[in-house]
Amino acid sequence: MSVEIQTMGAADWAAVRAIYEEGIATGHATFAPAAPENFPDFSEGRRMDCALVAKAPGDGMVLGWATLAPVSDRCVYAGVAEVSVYVAVLARGRGVGSSLVRALIERADSAGVWTLQAGIFPENSASLALHARHGFRTIGSREKVGKMTHGPLAGFWRDTILLERRSAVAGRD
Repeated sequence: MSVEIQTMGAADWAAVRAIYEEGIATGHATFAPAAPENFPDFSEGRRMDCALVAKAPGDGMVLGWATLAPVSDRCVYAGVAEVSVYVAVLARGRGVGSSLVRALIERADSAGVWTLQAGIFPENSASLALHARHGFRTIGSREKVGKMTHGPLAGFWRDTILLERRSAVAGRD
């Protein structure tokens, strides 16, 4: 599927939030129990210079989004960021995620991010495969790292698979 990748802005918030809520409803996308109420709250703690949306050509419908969040405020980790990628239910399995991850890697390289990491529930095989296709490697698993507070798995401890991708460009000096 052909998509247009653009920088995410406040005007995209309603669609971004709806897609985020679809992911939350699966129980396999995030520990977050709900999407933030507004765009400023969503933006807090994220690298908005690397926030992207995938839009359908023509009508501009938002089909997915991706962001980076710093993993630490310590200067030695300035080039390490955690990836979030969400694709609308109606667009899954059509290459939207790959378009977003490809563009996110380019944006991260340009921004000097040398390591991208992702923590993914083992049940989310589509996300694991997506990241693997784009050079992420499994570096470990985190057993019972958090307890779900919502959805059908509320009260259950969850594992995550930790993946990372080193830049071929940034952080090589």
